[in-house]
Amino acid sequence: MMAGMSDVNGSKTLVRTRDGRIVAGVCSGLGRYFGVDANVIRVVFAVITVFTGGFGALAYLAAWVVIPEEGEKSSIAENLVNKNRRP
Repeated sequence: MMAGMSDVNGSKTLVRTRDGRIVAGVCSGLGRYFGVDANVIRVVFAVITVFTGGFGALAYLAAWVVIPEEGEKSSIAENLVNKNRRP
């Protein structure tokens, strides 16, 4: 399996990939996780964005914040929450 695709017990984990990324690796990560070409995911995000008045772009930004980057243990959101909890 590719790096970042499985965790210690062998199950798949969703991560933003470093290879194949155009912006933040969200589409390439989703594509790798679901076994779909990343370009299909990109087209789906584009179509959703156009037909919903920007919801696809908001969903992409949310995924960027919530899905951890390949090689990282936590997401941007987790890092912000943990930073605010420290005394």
